[in-house]
Amino acid sequence: MPKSESFPIEKIFVPTKQKKAIRPETVGEIAESILDIGQQAPISVRLDGDRLVLVDGLHRLEACKALGETTILGVLVPAELAQPKPQLAERPEVEAERIKMARLKQLRLEKEAAEASTAALKSVNATEAPRTRPAKGVRDNSRASPGRTAGSTRKTLSDWITQQKGSGGRY
Repeated sequence: MPKSESFPIEKIFVPTKQKKAIRPETVGEIAESILDIGQQAPISVRLDGDRLVLVDGLHRLEACKALGETTILGVLVPAELAQPKPQLAERPEVEAERIKMARLKQLRLEKEAAEASTAALKSVNATEAPRTRPAKGVRDNSRASPGRTAGSTRKTLSDWITQQKGSGGRY
């Protein structure tokens, strides 16, 4: 492990993405700990041209700033080793668990929707009157044109012509 050395706080650049992760309560707890027992773990920095870039130790750096320190203990790491630790949400096992939970939630919602639909259908069927068919040959549509009914006989073409001649109609 590289040897710890003292770095000037003002020369340490903190990437914007890391700045967004600052939790003031954590900074306060670490500041109290530094006051009581001193800085126990060094921060990690890497060289980028003539400036130092923070790799690890954001809350320790902020705690030292809050205490008015001008230097901080840290280790210089090579740029290729300076990959930031993956955040909890970026880890593959966490992502797999998130996908699994989303799938289970979707299945639960689909099951609840199916049960609600089934219950609604049962409710509608219970209140609906049973359907009956009209007797064979009886029309149930009052606006329908009169035609053959159960008691009528079939007319032939010659019957129709005779009827037309008798009524003075043209055929």
